[in-house]
Amino acid sequence: MKGIVLCCIALVLGHASSQVVEKCRTDTFPPPEDTELDTVIVNLDLDAEERWKAAIAPAQKDIVALIDVITDQFNKYVLEAADFAFDILLNTLPEPYQSEIKGIASVLELPPGQVCLYNIFYELFTVCTSIIQEDAHGQLYHARNLDFGLFLGWDNGNDTWLMSEKLRKIVRNVDYQQNGKSVYQSVSFLGYVGLLTAVKPDTFTVTVNERFNKEGGFIGIYRWLIGDRNEKWMGFLTRDIMDQAGSYSEAKDMLMNDKLLAPAYYILAGNSSGEGVIITRSLDTTLDVKELNPKEWHLFISSKQNYDPWDAPPFYDDRRTPGNICMKQWGQKNAGLKSLFNVLSTKPNLNKLTVYTTVMSVRDGVRSWTQDCK
Repeated sequence: MKGIVLCCIALVLGHASSQVVEKCRTDTFPPPEDTELDTVIVNLDLDAEERWKAAIAPAQKDIVALIDVITDQFNKYVLEAADFAFDILLNTLPEPYQSEIKGIASVLELPPGQVCLYNIFYELFTVCTSIIQEDAHGQLYHARNLDFGLFLGWDNGNDTWLMSEKLRKIVRNVDYQQNGKSVYQSVSFLGYVGLLTAVKPDTFTVTVNERFNKEGGFIGIYRWLIGDRNEKWMGFLTRDIMDQAGSYSEAKDMLMNDKLLAPAYYILAGNSSGEGVIITRSLDTTLDVKELNPKEWHLFISSKQNYDPWDAPPFYDDRRTPGNICMKQWGQKNAGLKSLFNVLSTKPNLNKLTVYTTVMSVRDGVRSWTQDCK
């Protein structure tokens, strides 16, 4: 317990310190070439159990090492019970996600319940920063940092969170194809079948941030287990809109109205001026819709701590204020890849939990880089 308290204090002091000393960066782009993500292809024409095998197999050891970090949080008996429980849960998941997870488990040579647990983890613990930006010509850009791994083990040798470190080894750009053509692209951790960051070319981009709330994901999972299965898993809904929505307005409608298992922020951008929105969701309803005002030209949201867009950020983790300051320093005339990458590479938006930075547009697709805050 003492160690956890010290980690909490260190984390808070680290955030506070970095917010004081870090000026808006202008020198981080282009990043080193070896940090840009490779792309793997998922062929949607294949059976669900087969379509991930080519992407998963080369990274098998790294994915298993990551799942070990998760399962190491449990003792032997709890893990055996979890394997049994999540194996049952897996068989209740909708298709094609159920079969995809089973196919991935086969490649990894792991119990399917453990791979299911690995997928559920992202429903509960993902914390992130997202930005929508519009340039002077009405071109929309959508960027995000994904932070993950808080309190899941500290690597003293490398001075970083253990899970964040291992996630950097298995994050890829994923190109989902049908008939040999790209239908949408994402940035994903290999073995995870939902979507947290994605673009549908010429149509819309989307990111999802975890929203911490007392009626959180555990309540949704409980409802699911007792048979109330009208809700959608957060990352599965994101992928559903890629498969089903043909426009920004259709995607927005689905994200606002489909019931969820976990509260979330959905950040959606389209292909025309002003098509940008932050949707604040509870399990059952939409609580707030914050639209992009082209005159203000950007939207910024951080969900590291439990505050909504209408709340003042806490002093110990205010990433919104320094982020907005940096956005204004760059100005709309410099909107685009370089400015967004620099904003997201400036502390405290860049921090020890940051795994990757992505910049997307419906015109140019997705570009992503691993991040390692020193």
